[in-house]
Amino acid sequence: MKRVGFILKVKAELIAEYKRHHQAVWPEMLEALRRHGWHNYSLFMREDGTIFGYVETANGLEAAVAGMSNEPVNARWQAFMAPYFEALSHSRPDESMAQIEEIFHLQ
Repeated sequence: MKRVGFILKVKAELIAEYKRHHQAVWPEMLEALRRHGWHNYSLFMREDGTIFGYVETANGLEAAVAGMSNEPVNARWQAFMAPYFEALSHSRPDESMAQIEEIFHLQ
């Protein structure tokens, strides 16, 4: 299992609304994530809207994102979430996650 960390940034004026949406993620989106091997997926947010995401996947982040790319619910969720983020490098937030290097792990 590969451990992956990534960073995104939510617009300051939309932080509260973004958090509300993540308290009620669509059940079909959760099912799709599980189906495509997203395990122990967590999002952490600083007060300024910087998000640190963590996920464990069998084949890495690129494969996990690629698996979700054919899910209609993912296309809807990504379009719904896109306006919340600053400086997306791609049209979809899941394609703009800046993966960060793991430098230490304690088991």
